[in-house]
Amino acid sequence: MKITILLTICLLSGAAFAQPGQSPNIFIITTDGFRWQEIFNGADSVILNNPLYVKDTALLKQLFWDTNVDERRKMLFPFIWKTLARQGSIYGNRAFDNKVSVSNPYRFSYAGYNEIFTGYADPAIIANRKKWNRNQNILEFLNEQEAYKNKVAAFASWNLFEYIFNKPKSNFYLNNGYQNIEHDSLSDTEILANGIQQQSFENARPTRNDMLTFVTAKEYIQNNHPKVVYIGFGETDEYAHSGKYDEYLQSAHLFDEYLAELWYLVNKDPFYKNNTSFIITTDHGRGQKTNTWVKHDMFTTGSKNTWLMTLGNNFTSKGEVKTDDTIFSEQIAQTIAHLLGYEFVADHPVADALSLTSILKDTKGR
Repeated sequence: MKITILLTICLLSGAAFAQPGQSPNIFIITTDGFRWQEIFNGADSVILNNPLYVKDTALLKQLFWDTNVDERRKMLFPFIWKTLARQGSIYGNRAFDNKVSVSNPYRFSYAGYNEIFTGYADPAIIANRKKWNRNQNILEFLNEQEAYKNKVAAFASWNLFEYIFNKPKSNFYLNNGYQNIEHDSLSDTEILANGIQQQSFENARPTRNDMLTFVTAKEYIQNNHPKVVYIGFGETDEYAHSGKYDEYLQSAHLFDEYLAELWYLVNKDPFYKNNTSFIITTDHGRGQKTNTWVKHDMFTTGSKNTWLMTLGNNFTSKGEVKTDDTIFSEQIAQTIAHLLGYEFVADHPVADALSLTSILKDTKGR
C-alpha cells in the first residue's frame, strides 16, 4: 500500500475523534539535522566507540547502549518508542525501504525548512543567509484563516527563522534565537527566561539553548492556547557539526523528553485534549559514514534522508511503518492544510499532500 493511501486512511479514520464544532489544533515539531539511523537503531556503535567524537565511551554506553536494537532505541528515545510508536506512526526506516526525503538538492537548513513549510523546494535558496524568504509558508496562510487568525505561534532555537518565515510579512507570533520574549502580560517564567537569555555568555550565537526554547514555548502555550504551534529545536545539528556525538545523543534524548512533556500538556488541557495532532520531523539528514556524519550537503551521501512521525486522534496508529515507499518533506505543508480543512494555495508551486481526501468532518465547507 502506498504511504499516501495509508495516510489518507489514517486521517479519515481519525476524523471522528475531533470535537464537534471545534477546529482542530496542530503542533509541528522539528529537531535540526538528526539522522534516521539513530531514530530507528539508537546509538551508532562505530561512532560511539570513536574517541574523536566521544569523551567518555563507558558513560555513554551506560546511558544509551544495548546490543538489542529495540532496547537501544528505547534508551535514547523512551517516549517515541514506548508511547508514540504505540499511539502514532513513524516513517523513514530505510532498512525496510520506507523512505522520507527532502526534495531540494542542497540539503541544508534554510532550504529544508522552506521546503517543509512552503511545500516548495525552491532552487533559488542556495545558502543559510539572513535573507527574507519570498515564499509563503503554511503558518502565514493559516494565520489568514478565520478559525486560526492570531492563533498561530512559532518558537525556534535558530535565529534565521525570522527570515525563513519572513517575520515582517507573516505577522504571526514568532520567538527565535536569543530574542527576548515580547507580548502582553509576561508571566514570571517568561521574565526569568528573558533575564537568563540576556545574561547568557552564549547569547551571541545563532542557536539558542533548546531548553530555553522549550520553556518559552511551553509557557506561551499554557497561557495563550494557540491552535497552530511550531517548535524548532537546533542543538542536535550544532553538536553534530562540532563532532560531539555524546552531546548529539544527549540533545536527542532531551528532545524526546520535550515531546513527552508536550504530549502530556495537550492531554491534560481541555482546550487541546482529543483535538490536537503532532507532526514531528527534521530538515535534512547527515552523512551516513563514520567520517561524514558531522556534515550534510548536496555531495554527502545520506543528507537527503529524513524521517517523519505523526501522533494524535486525527491519525490512527500504524507504529513503525515498514511499507516500501517514499514521501517528501515538501508534502508536509499541504498535508497540514488538509488536516485542518483547507487547500494551501500560494503564488509558488505547492506539492500535493500526503493525503488528498483527508478533510475532517467538522472542517468541511471552509
